[in-house]
Amino acid sequence: MEISDIRRDNLRLLMNSRFEGKQARIADALGKSANYISRCLANPDSSGAKKIGEDFAREIEENLGLQRYAMDQPGLVTKQSSVEANAEYIGSFDVWDDDTPLGDDEVYVPFLKEVELSAGQGRTVVQQSSNRKLRFGKLTLRRQGVQPSDAVCVTVSGNSMEPVLPDGSTAGVDQGRTAVVDGKMYAINHAGQLRVKTLYRLPGGGIRLRSFNRDEHPDEEYTAEELISNQIIVLGRVFWYSVLL
Repeated sequence: MEISDIRRDNLRLLMNSRFEGKQARIADALGKSANYISRCLANPDSSGAKKIGEDFAREIEENLGLQRYAMDQPGLVTKQSSVEANAEYIGSFDVWDDDTPLGDDEVYVPFLKEVELSAGQGRTVVQQSSNRKLRFGKLTLRRQGVQPSDAVCVTVSGNSMEPVLPDGSTAGVDQGRTAVVDGKMYAINHAGQLRVKTLYRLPGGGIRLRSFNRDEHPDEEYTAEELISNQIIVLGRVFWYSVLL
């Protein structure tokens, strides 16, 4: 079987297992048009069919939390969930608690959280947690090009990013990368509310916020002026996430 056939079969398996078999949903998750995905899934002998090349295969793996080169292995997508892919990518698990000292090759990555203001009538601000943290291997961060001092974690709340990021998922965020690249996931501070969205640039400095669950959460568009008035700040790009089902 040729590598292009393997990648096409794995893309179809991903679409069926994570996106209810809907091309439009996986297209949104990958920042592509439904027509583009349709061409990638088409019979290679049909007119307009497109082979999944090296760049797009690696992009699929990055966006959907798969191991690098997972798209090149027959049937691998059906054997591992995104949780397993993330765990394997980081390395083996060790039993530890808050009293276990860090290893030489580890760093603590703090969490950001919403904190309600006193007498603020429900208003919140985004602050770094003083006690919640997650261990990361330095090698893992280096592989992603993330400086340890720029790394933070956030907890996904709600169903807007399902099925990729269910409620309660944890995402690692690189605060050193705030420039928007179309179709990539970012954490944002929206007037004190932590949100994780796929972002797209708009003319004039605006951005579009897109959820994977677009049936319940339609796109939001903001001009450059509205970003300021709505207190929307891009905190950083998501470089890792973990999902527990």
